[in-house]
Amino acid sequence: MTGGKDGAPEKPRQAENSSEHENPFDIWLKRGLHQLFDDVANEPIPEELLRLIEEDRDDRAP
Repeated sequence: MTGGKDGAPEKPRQAENSSEHENPFDIWLKRGLHQLFDDVANEPIPEELLRLIEEDRDDRAP
């Protein structure tokens, strides 16, 4: 069993905010997700969906 000096589990190390110290798996995952979904995320929102959102917003207004 791994743990600290008192037998308690060790806390995971906090990653620094610098991209130099990013986990290689995290980098791979981010790149893969961007390759798969950037085109979809950049598509315009359909007019019908925008209309439904506006209608709902108007219905909730006091």
